[in-house]
Amino acid sequence: MPSVVSSAGTPATAPHDEGVRYGPALTLLASLFFMWGFITVINNTLLPHLRSVFELTYFQAALIESVWFIAYFFASIPSALLIERIGYKKSLVTGLLIMAAGALGMMLAASIPSYGVTLVMLFVIASGITLLQVAANPYVAVVGKPETASSRLNLVQAMNSAGTMLAPAFGAYLILGRSKSGTAAAGTVLTEAERLADAHAVILPYGLVAVVLVVLAVVIARFPLPVMKSGRNGEKRKSRLLNPELLKHRNLVFGVPAIFIYLIAEIGVANLFINFVSRPDIGNMTHEMAGNYLSFLWGGMMVGRFAGSAIMQRFDAAKVLALFSIGAFVVMMITVFAHGPVAMWSLILVGLFHSIMFPTIFTLGIKGLGPLTEEASGLLVMAIAGGALVAVQGWMADTYGLQTSFLLTAACELYVLFYALWGSRPTHVEPDLVVVEPD
Repeated sequence: MPSVVSSAGTPATAPHDEGVRYGPALTLLASLFFMWGFITVINNTLLPHLRSVFELTYFQAALIESVWFIAYFFASIPSALLIERIGYKKSLVTGLLIMAAGALGMMLAASIPSYGVTLVMLFVIASGITLLQVAANPYVAVVGKPETASSRLNLVQAMNSAGTMLAPAFGAYLILGRSKSGTAAAGTVLTEAERLADAHAVILPYGLVAVVLVVLAVVIARFPLPVMKSGRNGEKRKSRLLNPELLKHRNLVFGVPAIFIYLIAEIGVANLFINFVSRPDIGNMTHEMAGNYLSFLWGGMMVGRFAGSAIMQRFDAAKVLALFSIGAFVVMMITVFAHGPVAMWSLILVGLFHSIMFPTIFTLGIKGLGPLTEEASGLLVMAIAGGALVAVQGWMADTYGLQTSFLLTAACELYVLFYALWGSRPTHVEPDLVVVEPD
């Protein structure tokens, strides 16, 4: 028996039905969010490791992260078109298998070893994650009550944050802890044999990741996920690249730059955190110690998403987003103008305020899109490429000073506030979606 989805893009199910009907599916989907958060943050461990193994310049090392975010730009629209062609469930399985293939490729790159192959395989993994994001984010928003869409997405995104918290320990133990570059004193020059041995340290962790991804793909392939179809009566509709109908939706038109700008803020804070906190006039500590405090930043994002999920059960998502963006702006201004522990903890606190921004902007961005949801999701995920522009803040730090560069982050928070107060208001409503229970 199909349940009709509201014009907000989420099914109008009774409150007591949602947990019973969709709880197992949401739990399984939460595992996907955990995995792509986990794999993404492994890069933070991988960057210093690869720089030592391949004797990379800072520019070459930066290419590793740029390739990751560039994948979102190039793979998002093809992902949306693929979802339209094969459906959400098969797309989730395909995304996991693409990621597994990339993880196996990382084992090959480590065996050779090859910097070029490493870049290609990281692009493959990020492309698989892009497909998962384009499929899973709107799927979570649609499967359940319309008024709690942002709450659900914040809840599963909290599992993404849990993955980002655990990944550094995994990478530190299985990559840095098993390599000469990870355990030697700073400035130690490795021999060719030591660099080759270090390269092989990547094989085991990525082998484990590949196995987990394949297992997840098999589980999802066999799991009776509800089927989401486009159109008021479930009829198929042909997707178009950059469909002009999307321009009718103010919440999407302003939502795409909102995601793009938010990612500049999130990635900028994470990338410059250790350098800022370790400064003598801020935290006065080593990079190793500052890295431990980075866990508090990611932990704040996890706590904020759990809390945001509960808050949005009772309060309007756009109003909550506005409140959090104001909080983020305030703590960033404190970071810019304060010194010592106050500046350090204010920067840590921005993780709490950033927590709900991506999932809430996403659900507000696809609200009322109906059968245009696939293409809208593709554009929103494409906007994650904004993380590649973290180089702008790096240039500001070089030119005007590290602390002053966080004014860029504060400006990003103001755009999110604008989106919450005005840009997120729907101006056009498409026909409903239909969610069909599997036989």
